[in-house]
Amino acid sequence: MRIGIFGGTFDPPHLGHLILAAEASDQLGLDQLLFVLTPDPPHKQGQHISSMRDRLQMLQAAIDANRAFTLSRVDIDRSPPYFAVDTVRLLAHDFPGADLIYLMGGDSLGDLPNWHSPQEFIEAVSGIGVMRRPGDHIDLSSLEAALPDLPDKVLFVDAPLLEISSSEIRARVAEGRHFCYYLPLPVYLYIKENSLYRDN
Repeated sequence: MRIGIFGGTFDPPHLGHLILAAEASDQLGLDQLLFVLTPDPPHKQGQHISSMRDRLQMLQAAIDANRAFTLSRVDIDRSPPYFAVDTVRLLAHDFPGADLIYLMGGDSLGDLPNWHSPQEFIEAVSGIGVMRRPGDHIDLSSLEAALPDLPDKVLFVDAPLLEISSSEIRARVAEGRHFCYYLPLPVYLYIKENSLYRDN
């Protein structure tokens, strides 16, 4: 089994998330992709994040149509802090023998030396699927100086250039602007029915 791990706050989950997940699944030959909803990520301390209930409902609605996409409660059902290395170790226990491929963007890869226990994280995963945007530049050689084992684990995923972000969607809702086609329809309807993001 090859299992992808796609972590985030998903506030809200949008079409960009789903397209990247589908590309990673296809290009990396994943059997299953776990969407790991992070309750309170360490790098977003002090930022307003929607309730766990709302994000959980939206994420489930977003991925329901794809049998290969699964919502994981690995971070939801444990106490903070929510470090990636701990998440991977817990999933390795839940899926013994599986190849665990952790998905991230090129910006996160560049920041990996500053993560909590980055060397232990690299050792814990079978691979690191890095979403590449057209025209980006990732300097693996400089990262290798800090993390010698990193290049052997990196698996690049060619992703389409999508100028969609959760923060942009939240701003559009707050400003009363159009946002329908950035989201799966069930997520759009949930936001409308529950009056989310209007006070952002």
